[in-house]
Amino acid sequence: MLMEERYKKIIDLVNEHGSMRVTQLSQICEVTEETIRRDLAKLESDEKIVRSHGGAVSIQDKHHEIPYDKREVINAEEKKSIAAEAVRLVLPGDRIYLDASTTAWYMAAIIPNIVVTVLTNSIKVALELSEKDRIEVIVIGGTLSQHTLSFIGPLSERSLESYFVDKAFISCKGIDMKRGLSDSNELQARLKQKIMALSDKVYLLADSSKFGVHAFTRVSEIKAVHALITDKTTTKELIQELNEFGVNVIVSE
Repeated sequence: MLMEERYKKIIDLVNEHGSMRVTQLSQICEVTEETIRRDLAKLESDEKIVRSHGGAVSIQDKHHEIPYDKREVINAEEKKSIAAEAVRLVLPGDRIYLDASTTAWYMAAIIPNIVVTVLTNSIKVALELSEKDRIEVIVIGGTLSQHTLSFIGPLSERSLESYFVDKAFISCKGIDMKRGLSDSNELQARLKQKIMALSDKVYLLADSSKFGVHAFTRVSEIKAVHALITDKTTTKELIQELNEFGVNVIVSE
């Protein structure tokens, strides 16, 4: 594959999936990871993609949400391992919030049928929990986002004001050490800000591809979360930096 053909292939893959890992691109293009990193640096300088920790993110999605069916397949194994780690933190009697992220959906799929109350804005999460009769599910209303299959907007924000939760499990599109947490949609970001203020503890669910990315709308400072649950490909240097921000980092198995 010629260099220009490889560039086009990388751009097409990143735009199709929303984000791609260096390891994935290396295997698909049949070149070394170092070559892919140089390619990504060149494509970023040409404003074709945006580099993230361990890969690249589509610039087409900087201001728009990735549809749910695409998000389901992006870093799925990492998200499932993070979800499994997060579920261990859910105890009988807890009141928790699960957002509209795919990782929260994976949590809903594997959470045991115990006495807990789950508050959510996600249709997928609610459906996943519907057959677990010991779990009380409360779905907040609002305007339906077809991209995320979730409810957002002023009505959703007002609905949240009626509740307090013990633990909120949320995700975001990007984590930047200086700029903090960010999301692609302002309404989703505002909803996250609201639930963070109403939760005793906030757990951020983020695979390693989210680091170094700053999306369109700021959510909060990094130190606003009590703990961050990430996958094992996150570097020790990054974990140390997060610890220096006062954030407890939990690494999934």
